[in-house]
Amino acid sequence: MIKIDEIQKRLLREVADLHSVPEGAYNIRANSGMAGRQTTANIDIISKEDVSGIDIKIKPGTKNESVHIPVVLSKSGLKEMVYNDFYIGEDSDVMIVAGCGIDNCGSQDSEHDGIHRFYVGKNAKVKYVEKHYGSGDGKGKRILNPGTEVYMEEGSSMEMEMVQIKGVDSTVRTTKAELDAGASLVIRERLMTHGDQYAESIYDVKLNGEGANADVISRSVAKDQSYQKFDAKVTGNAPCSGHTECDAIIMGDARILAVPQLEANDLDAALIHEAAIGKIAGEQIMKLMTLGLTEEEAEEQIISGFLK
Repeated sequence: MIKIDEIQKRLLREVADLHSVPEGAYNIRANSGMAGRQTTANIDIISKEDVSGIDIKIKPGTKNESVHIPVVLSKSGLKEMVYNDFYIGEDSDVMIVAGCGIDNCGSQDSEHDGIHRFYVGKNAKVKYVEKHYGSGDGKGKRILNPGTEVYMEEGSSMEMEMVQIKGVDSTVRTTKAELDAGASLVIRERLMTHGDQYAESIYDVKLNGEGANADVISRSVAKDQSYQKFDAKVTGNAPCSGHTECDAIIMGDARILAVPQLEANDLDAALIHEAAIGKIAGEQIMKLMTLGLTEEEAEEQIISGFLK
């Protein structure tokens, strides 16, 4: 069992709001090793034998329980790939908190790649929170490439909060989902890049059952010379409803590309995409400056409110 140091404790606070040992089930990973694990009567966590990763099994009917599975890296040059599978029993109602923090003070790149697969049972409800964060003054990059797959049975619902606000140099975030009849998926992405950071968000949602619905919304800010790409596709294979939205603020010499894709394979598939990219309005800054804020402080206030 790896002992958590002060840097790793700070990372855990950033990505999982953990100030102490969490209640309920948890699995804490630090520098490619296990730093803590706890199961409950209803939630089991099992290490995989063939690859690096864990299986999280939640019994049917489990209510008001949580699982924390944060990852922290504080060694320069460390690269890892993990596979985590979640089996959420029918009629359950749970929260899952993930996230990864990298502190790199060295000259080599540090990278965490992971695949999370969710199998959501009939009428189950899941709240999923994933936060990414980078820190450290080394020249080595902080790289995070999360892949998420969601398979939702009839009547299930899932809300996903995907957050990356600071310090990640490069990320490709891929999310795929397949929804059966009456299933509901809500995704809220908040993203900020600065310097020469690169961020790509790819969403591919298939609405396969009657009454399935999905709402995918991204709010992002690109500063300096950074680059962002938002690529979202919703496919309606039945009477269903789907909505995607990209709302972005561009600053400095940054670049943003929004790629909407809608595919209707049923007469009663109702699909909508919205996109807006622009700079901060000058009158917004002027109004805050009349209240005593500097131009820089005004910009930060606007960005903070936009990303909430």
